[in-house]
Amino acid sequence: MTERRMTGRPASPGLASGPVFTIGKPKPRTERKAPAQEDGDAALRTAIDSALVDLVSLVEAVDEEGADIIGFQIAMLEDEALSEGAFDAIAAGVPPVHAWRSALEAEIADYERSEDAYFRARGTDLADIRDRVLAHLTGAAESEKVPPGSVLVGEDLPPSLFLSVDWSKGGAIALGAGSPSSHVAMLARSRRVPMVTGLGALEEASQAIVDGAAGTVTFDPDSASLADFGPALARRHEADARAETMKAEPVFLPNGTRVDIMINVASPDDLKGISPEICDGIGLVRTEFLFEPGRPLPDEEAQYAAYVAIAAWADGRPVTIRTLDAGGDKPIAGVTSDGESNPFLGLRGLRLSLARPETFRVQLRALARASLHHEIRIMLPMVTVPGELAEASALLDEVVASLIAEGTPCRRPPLGIMVEVPAAALGALRFPADFYSIGSNDLTQYTMAAARDIADVAGLNDAGDPAVLELMARAVGAGKARKVPVSICGDAAGEVRLVPKLIGVGLTCLSVPPALVGAVKAAIADFKHV
Repeated sequence: MTERRMTGRPASPGLASGPVFTIGKPKPRTERKAPAQEDGDAALRTAIDSALVDLVSLVEAVDEEGADIIGFQIAMLEDEALSEGAFDAIAAGVPPVHAWRSALEAEIADYERSEDAYFRARGTDLADIRDRVLAHLTGAAESEKVPPGSVLVGEDLPPSLFLSVDWSKGGAIALGAGSPSSHVAMLARSRRVPMVTGLGALEEASQAIVDGAAGTVTFDPDSASLADFGPALARRHEADARAETMKAEPVFLPNGTRVDIMINVASPDDLKGISPEICDGIGLVRTEFLFEPGRPLPDEEAQYAAYVAIAAWADGRPVTIRTLDAGGDKPIAGVTSDGESNPFLGLRGLRLSLARPETFRVQLRALARASLHHEIRIMLPMVTVPGELAEASALLDEVVASLIAEGTPCRRPPLGIMVEVPAAALGALRFPADFYSIGSNDLTQYTMAAARDIADVAGLNDAGDPAVLELMARAVGAGKARKVPVSICGDAAGEVRLVPKLIGVGLTCLSVPPALVGAVKAAIADFKHV
């Protein structure tokens, strides 16, 4: 077959080659008589119980990280709220298979509509639960065992299937959809399994080479590509070894300037198994993990406990916590607005928080309390004009004063802004923020008028474009003029090819995914000019 090279989103670094094993193909089914309508309720309960038995057995066979992920699925499946809609539909006369599928797909759709990668990734766990219960309802045969060393190719990969594969003999993952923030991606990174997501429509193939760092997959490689693979793998192993060596080391520019490397956190799960010694702090905590679709809004105590736990992990290092970045296509019941004609230009980020002060106050109270004994900084998303910062600052003052009046210990943390709207980058000097953090994802999207997840225009979404870099330089210049810190916390900070350009515009604080700390430090160590 003809060689085909595709580019997606890097999810787990590494280089691997192997035979293709296609996942998600229709499996042979054992004929099973559909339960009588009056037995539908019992049939679904039995299928759910059987699925729980499967998951409990799997928990006993995997490591702690895998057990935590399967434990999440067990908790979801045990929550009666998940199956309530299906049982209501069965009572109304809907067959159990259709009732369960419809109920779960509605839940999955809520997650997948989210703009936030963390929430979209949770949809995979729900799909895994859906399919496992359906298998028991319909009598589906057991999944075929994945041969060691295979490249798993398909639309998406359920966590339970990942955990059933023996990765000690190599292998990789190439997905048409999926997310770098999914549980599977987290597992892949911890086990050093190369993984690429977002490849789009996939065709049949017999062999593949996966470059997880570059986000490329070569299907049915020709003789030249196969000949290049061995030396490329050797070079990659050498680079990986150097990155691992440098991970816990500080890095400096040739003129002696230290470059601080922070990490981004989408949820507390990201910190498991990671030493704080590898970083200079946490440059971004996405608090959306607390606001799960379909769940009650987190109260002050739940938020306070989560912020303290994350800050305690940092062990005295600064922790920058972003306030709720909802809106757009990231709906949260009771908070976001419905029916906006252009949600990316609508009520989102700080605009939404200011429009919902009752929810915003709860988060600010929790953050002010958590800041008492920890180096916590508050970061506001999607700030466009100085008046928004002034309003948020006044609300924080009000919250702190209220806590003090109540006798509740607290501290007013530093208040900074994300520079992700071109207006904020161009006019950064107008914002009396305690710090600036460049959000390269939205800054690039809004500057280039191109979304990174739309294949037809993804090539325009380049954070290294001179226009985007000029806006970054404006923010850095404003920080120097006002003598306040400036960092970058978007995906661009973790792209090794962009590191010289980021250093070139004057950035000396980069916040990156934990898995990329060593590679970014190595790239900085190799930087030749100041």
